[in-house]
Amino acid sequence: MATSAPSLESFYASAKVEQCVVDDATLAVRSFGSGPTVVFVHGFPVHGATWRWLLPPLVERFRCLVVDLPGLGDSGWNASTDFSFTGQARRLAQLVARLEPDSFALVAQDTGATVARLVALQAPERVARLALLNTEVPGHRPPWIPLYQRLARLPGAGASFRRLLRSRRFRHSPAGFREFYSDRSLLDEPGRLDPYLGPLLASPKRMQGMLRYLAGPEWDVVDGLAERHAEIEAPVLFLWGEDDRTFPVERGESMVCQLGGPTRFVRIPNASLMPHEERPGFVLEYLLPFLGDVVGSGGSRRQESLPGRPPAGQ
Repeated sequence: MATSAPSLESFYASAKVEQCVVDDATLAVRSFGSGPTVVFVHGFPVHGATWRWLLPPLVERFRCLVVDLPGLGDSGWNASTDFSFTGQARRLAQLVARLEPDSFALVAQDTGATVARLVALQAPERVARLALLNTEVPGHRPPWIPLYQRLARLPGAGASFRRLLRSRRFRHSPAGFREFYSDRSLLDEPGRLDPYLGPLLASPKRMQGMLRYLAGPEWDVVDGLAERHAEIEAPVLFLWGEDDRTFPVERGESMVCQLGGPTRFVRIPNASLMPHEERPGFVLEYLLPFLGDVVGSGGSRRQESLPGRPPAGQ
């Protein structure tokens, strides 16, 4: 995709933000395009803007609802907000039930893809398809995250993380953003990380929300998916940056045999944790036909085949 990061940021910012109060939090929702509904769920520590690389081609065919989960982006939260995976999934399921009366597809990455799987388990009759990018794997603990969860609970954590994020050396380290991309030069590309870093550095409230979100992952819930995956009937498409060290591709592939419905796993070459940002064109080659066949007739229920260009060598 040749569109520049600043141009994509302007496109993303052109959408009106709807603030939707759901139980103990407020979810920010941006709507693009029209047609069958596809809901996009971001991971950590980004927000809905991470999908700006995919949206322009998709909005020509779909109604794309881009959600900011509580703790990140333009969402709202309070002292009683439940940031657990189960809490995030409960609210997201209620939100989509309010915004979309029929079936819908989910596209999600990282922690958002765990939330999406839980939504599919809660509402199997409504989730038509799942496209999941580099995400938590049962029995695996991603580097740094358990440590950061402990650090986030310490006094002064917000100020400490703010100092780290201002450091280019930290941002380029494995503990920072280095593992986002295979091409590390992207870390210094104008506009690439600004939508994520800017709000955290400018707002103590945003920083605190990020830390609250960070404390939310429930590893017992993740491990339990090894068995609960079999309950997911919707077709699943995994799109996985094969250079990812946070969620190694071999571990991701191990989930295929756990799923109950038709499942396909695609390795994205020359991509790491954020394949939708690093190689959006490659991702779209698989995502467009996958979504098109399932919701191309007004949100119809799934088909059994999983279309898309086969990976090289397969």
